[in-house]
Amino acid sequence: MIELLRRRRSIRKYRSEQIAPESVELLMEAALRASSSRGINPWEFILVDDPAIIDQLAATKTHGSGFLKGAPLAIVVCADSRKSDVWVEDCSIAAIIIQMTALSLGLGSCWAQIRNRQHDDQQSAEVYLQELLGLPEEIKVECILGIGHPAEEKSPVPADKLQRSKIKHNRWATKTEENP
Repeated sequence: MIELLRRRRSIRKYRSEQIAPESVELLMEAALRASSSRGINPWEFILVDDPAIIDQLAATKTHGSGFLKGAPLAIVVCADSRKSDVWVEDCSIAAIIIQMTALSLGLGSCWAQIRNRQHDDQQSAEVYLQELLGLPEEIKVECILGIGHPAEEKSPVPADKLQRSKIKHNRWATKTEENP
């Protein structure tokens, strides 16, 4: 797993090549095996491979969803918000599991945040998607994942560029406490 994490990068450009049905099935199996608080599994997944709908998904937000245009597959990660108070966390876990599985299959992916984002001045990104995809009001959208065969190469982040200062030991310490 650490080798996958070392290679993982957000891929926003995809070749036009379709994803093999076996790979799509593995992505869905991975999603359905994702951890969920108390085993409630509030998440739902909408697989979109229709280019016309994907183009509309690319317009979900003013910024940050355009990369979906040209992706052979988009997965809308959403949940029935009535089932769990931690549906956001459960969807986030499932989304990253899908992304890591995609990477293990030689595919690239990128996350477009939807929750708490705007489509335009009058409408949230979530309401736009609810209307576009026919989602009931209780189905809340966490993100859209674009997935495809990478048309760009990104180098892994070097180990010496990792933000080690983000790691604390035992407790939050001030600079003077860290370096007595």
